[in-house]
Amino acid sequence: MLQALGWAALGTGFTFLMTTLGAALVFFLSGEPKPRFQKTMLGFAAGVMTAASVWSLLLPAINQAVADGDFPGWLPAAVGMLLGVSFLAALDSLLPLLRRSGPREASRQSALLTTAITLHNVPEGMAVGLAFALAANGENLAGAAALAMGIGIQNLPEGAAIALPMRQDGLTRRRAFAVGTLSGSVEPVFGVLVVLAAAWAQPLMPWLLSFAAGAMLYVVVEELVPQAHSRAGTCGFVGGFLIMMVLDVALG
Repeated sequence: MLQALGWAALGTGFTFLMTTLGAALVFFLSGEPKPRFQKTMLGFAAGVMTAASVWSLLLPAINQAVADGDFPGWLPAAVGMLLGVSFLAALDSLLPLLRRSGPREASRQSALLTTAITLHNVPEGMAVGLAFALAANGENLAGAAALAMGIGIQNLPEGAAIALPMRQDGLTRRRAFAVGTLSGSVEPVFGVLVVLAAAWAQPLMPWLLSFAAGAMLYVVVEELVPQAHSRAGTCGFVGGFLIMMVLDVALG
């Protein structure tokens, strides 16, 4: 058990490090962000999250549900996604003081964005933790390493997708970096926890993956796309979507 926990911590520690590196991009920005750049980055975040919802979450959820054979492949994906949307909508309704214009509206948007990507990192951390726990027992180390590498590279734009908009909302670089980093900290935490509770966690993975997808899609449609609506935002969306799609397909 200790060896499995150590390997899970190692694999998820790498993916967490990659999120941290993505968030560190905020230190390379200078001055106040221009509106066009802000819309581009919001569009980029929306593109990253949309592609991740499909290739990192919904499709793996469907494939695992089919492999398990307990439910039709579409059922966990559909139900989990609706639960994720409902959760974010409920969270949104619990932030009435942040519904005003100005900095409070920006803070509300950042809170929802951070929550969605953090939720997305939970099942990813669980998947990497399980893969490395199995590798510690002699099962497919190469596959576990490839999974961690793929998710880690995907985490680079996700860390940036949190930190950069928060910097644009007025946070200091250090605080934006800290929030972006913390969004990835759930991966090693849940990567270790899933090893301790592997018997019950594995069957829940399709539901958890699709739940995270629903949460991300809610933020994309409700918050990011309206704020990014412009030619610059559209270009950012396409760029973020393409980058995340290529990473998921090439490394998944």
